[in-house]
Amino acid sequence: MKEKYIIKTYGCQMNEHDSEILRYSLEELGYQETDNYEDAKIIIFNTCAIRENAENKVYGNLGWLKGNEKYDDKIICVCGCMMQSNEIRKYILDKYINVKIVFGTNNLDNFKDILKRHLITGERIIEISDKNKYTNTTFNAIRPYEFKSFVNITYGCNNFCTYCIVPYTRGRESSRDLEDIVNEVEALVNDGVKEITLLGQNVNSYGKTLEPKRSFTELLIELNKIRNLKRIRFMTPHPRDIKNDFLELYGKLDKLMPQLHLPLQSGSDKILKDMNRHYSTEKYLDIVRKAREINPDISISTDIIVGYPTETEEDFKKTLDMVHEVRYDSAFTFIFSPRPHTPAAKLEMLDEDVVKNRFNRLTELMNEIQYENQLKTIGKSYEVLVESFDKEVGTAEGRNPQGRLVVFDGNPLQVGRIVEVEIEKINTFTSFGRLV
Repeated sequence: MKEKYIIKTYGCQMNEHDSEILRYSLEELGYQETDNYEDAKIIIFNTCAIRENAENKVYGNLGWLKGNEKYDDKIICVCGCMMQSNEIRKYILDKYINVKIVFGTNNLDNFKDILKRHLITGERIIEISDKNKYTNTTFNAIRPYEFKSFVNITYGCNNFCTYCIVPYTRGRESSRDLEDIVNEVEALVNDGVKEITLLGQNVNSYGKTLEPKRSFTELLIELNKIRNLKRIRFMTPHPRDIKNDFLELYGKLDKLMPQLHLPLQSGSDKILKDMNRHYSTEKYLDIVRKAREINPDISISTDIIVGYPTETEEDFKKTLDMVHEVRYDSAFTFIFSPRPHTPAAKLEMLDEDVVKNRFNRLTELMNEIQYENQLKTIGKSYEVLVESFDKEVGTAEGRNPQGRLVVFDGNPLQVGRIVEVEIEKINTFTSFGRLV
């Protein structure tokens, strides 16, 4: 019987993709995945350092495992962004003696060797590299879906927003060669992939580190030429780097999905400056207007931080005004979380009750607008890439071009196919329809 492993992933899509790479390495070594901690010989926590809440979940799990003797013989590994912080890494190594292997975001390629060394010696293994060496590396990965896949196009970040720890954990920005990306996507499509999601901390700065320089627009045009690729998505652009030639692609490329995730963070120009975001609300609104002129069906989503230390009530009301004006289809809203060694962490935090009140007001407004937006889709038909089938209730679900979750009566043979669904009813987060 094969020994088993479990991977618990926190954070962004890039972490999810890193876990897919780790799955491939483990299964190449003969391990089998499980969702049960007791059955697993190897337990991996792939961590995120963006917010304190994600860190606390890791500490909680490590403490729970440490307190139960039946997990004493498990090989507990901690990797990911938290491990790139000297302070956090030292805390985990000192407090959690049950952690046997620690490695960083730049040590994925060496994981099999790290694990083998521990199995042979029984020693605690720590491997952390500060330098990204994956710019021109194509990793094998075990994808949760046969028909869609993540593809890294950049690593690291050069933006240094005052609240963000990513440049310190993922390193400085570098871009993969355009030809390598195209070759990877062609191989994925030949393996049955219909939809790709391009990943980078700032996809719109793609190509700046290459010689000769390339551009994100150029990459999208090349990927759109790939036969049998049906859908192209990406995460995440930065408003500072969005140009008209990129926006015009929403009216030219048939495979580029009409979905633009455009982080706002704050509706106050003063706060944007404090955050070191390098754009104004005027520039941001100009991007939104142009995107909707080019493709009226485009869905616009965002990220918003509530309670940045210098945020006043007036600043927050400007954020609400922006939400009213843009009328986002969805938003990821977060309460400010101070990150070690970032400039914002040195500022005095706002009153917790004030921040919670603002967060609740923003969430209420966003849910209201999101619901109103989706009411307009009732009676319309959308192509849906079917992702799963629930045999207990007989329903299938998938995403429409705008990224909206759609549920309908279906069958298991539709999984992985693109079908047309007419929307009959909605709630805030999901649409329900029937096959056309």
